[in-house]
Amino acid sequence: MLNYTINELMAVATSRELRDGELGFIGVGTAGRAFTLAVGIPITAARLAQLSHAPDFTIFWNNLLSPELDQIPPHLTQHYLTRWPCAFQPVTCEDKNEMLASGRFDVSFDSAPQIDQFGNMNITAIGDYKHPKVRLVGCLAQPDHFAFVKRPIIVTELKKRTFVEKVDFITSVGYLDGGNSRVEAGLLPYGPWKIITEKCVLNFANTQKKMQIESLHPGVTLEEVLDNMGFTPVIPEKIATTVEPTEEQIRIIREEIDPNNELLRA
Repeated sequence: MLNYTINELMAVATSRELRDGELGFIGVGTAGRAFTLAVGIPITAARLAQLSHAPDFTIFWNNLLSPELDQIPPHLTQHYLTRWPCAFQPVTCEDKNEMLASGRFDVSFDSAPQIDQFGNMNITAIGDYKHPKVRLVGCLAQPDHFAFVKRPIIVTELKKRTFVEKVDFITSVGYLDGGNSRVEAGLLPYGPWKIITEKCVLNFANTQKKMQIESLHPGVTLEEVLDNMGFTPVIPEKIATTVEPTEEQIRIIREEIDPNNELLRA
C-alpha cells in the first residue's frame, strides 16, 4: 500500500476539481491547521493540476496575481512573498473585489466554523448575532465568493460542530433553503461545488441541492462520516471510494512542490 498523508490525499482530490484555463482565488490563512486547509492544500493542488491535466490553471493569492508555482518560496513570509515572481503585485482590495463582482474567478477555496446541509457558511458569529457565544473573524470576502465565483470549493475538517443542520448566521449563501431558493432570491446559479474533508468528499449534485456523500476516503466507513455530522446528508445507493494518490503524485508533492513541508505540515 502506498504511504501518503491525509493532507496529500486532500490535495490530490482537490487538484482533480481544477480545470485548464481557470483562475482560482486562494484566501489568506492564519497559522497551523487553518493555514494548511486555506492555503497549503489549495496551492499544492493548483501546482499538481498544472503538472498534470491543467497546465494553464492559475491562482490569485495574497496580493499576487498568477505567482509562478514552479518557484514556490521556501518560506511563505513577507520577505519571500515580495520576491516571488508573478504576473502582477501588489493588487489592492478594490481590485480583488472588482474581479470577484465581475465574475473573473472560476474557483475559490473556502472554509468556515459552520456549514449547513445546503452549503450556507458562517464565519461571523456562533449563537445569536447580537449576543453571540463566540464572535468570529467576520465576513472577509466570503459573501462575494459564494455570490460570484462559479465553483467554490470548501476545504475543511469533518466535525459535528462544523457540519450543522442550520447555520447560526449566513455569511455566505450556498443553496439557501435548497431547491431553486438561491436563484429565486436573485443570486447567480452557482453555489458550493465540492467539499473536501479528511474523511470524504461531498457535493450538492441533486435537485434538493442538499449536501450528499460523493466518496469515502480509503479505510473510512459511512458510520464514521455520519458520526461527525450534525445532520444526515443524502446517501447515494452506491458510494465510491476516493481515488488514492499515485506514487508519481506523491513524489511530485514531496520533491517538487513542497520539499520543505511548508504547505502540508499541519
